[in-house]
Formats: sequence, structure tokens, C-alpha cells
Amino acid sequence: MKIEEEIKQSVFKSEYQKAYINVVYTSGYLQQAQSTLFKPFGVTLPQYNILRILRGQYPKPATISLLIERMLDKTSNASRIVDKLEAKGLVTRKQCPSDRRTVDVLITEKGLQLLEQMDSLEGGKGTGITNLSEDEAAQLNLLLDKIRNK
Repeated sequence: MKIEEEIKQSVFKSEYQKAYINVVYTSGYLQQAQSTLFKPFGVTLPQYNILRILRGQYPKPATISLLIERMLDKTSNASRIVDKLEAKGLVTRKQCPSDRRTVDVLITEKGLQLLEQMDSLEGGKGTGITNLSEDEAAQLNLLLDKIRNK
């Protein structure tokens, strides 16, 4: 459906305004679709993001600083998210032996198994992004990268 129909606005000040609104609206749409898919697994988007980062680091632990640096949503509270993942048994947290001010976070076997179950959702499957062809996805990536080049 066109953005004009989605937000019931037929006129925009410019194509730039329309594109901006479209990107913001579509971001929310994709996040909502992903959240719906994650619900049966009992994890949120930021929790999933941290689990994926930790799986990439495995078997090495990660610090909270590294998690913050690599998270997709920079406004998320990584420490709080790790607390919730630890309560679910998906990660462990230990004081770093070489630097007592640093905490090491490691994904557990249970966390790895959960991600394995969720792997079929990787790449936005089930969110509409796969309505694009591979070439269209590549073009979209180029355009989005260009937006972030200030």
C-alpha cells in the first residue's frame, strides 16, 4: 500500500518530506512485524539483537560497552536488557578477571538454542522485506547507506 493511503495524506511539501515520512513509517512497520514474530519466543527486538551479537562473539564474552557499540538501537539500555536475558537463563554475567570494573557477558547454551530456533526469521522473513527482489534489496541498501553519509 502506498504511504499516501497508509497515513491518509495525499499531498506532501516535497519528495524529500514524503521519502522521510515513508522511511520512518516503514521502520515502525518492520519493527512491529518483527515484534509479532518474536513474541512466541519470549524476546524483544533489543534482546534478540544482543543475543545475536553474543552469538557472533561466542565462545568469547562481550563487555556491556561492546554490546552498546554494536546494538542496532543506540537508545536501548544494554545493562537492563542483559539483566532480563540473564533472568531468562539466556546469558551469564561475570566480573572480568583482568579488569574488575568490567563485566563479561556470555550467551548460554539455552540462548544459542533459542537463536537456532529463530534463525528462520533472520533477514526480515515474514515482515514484507522479502517482497523485494535481491537487486531491489541491494539498491535499497545503497540508498539507505547514502542517507547516513552526512
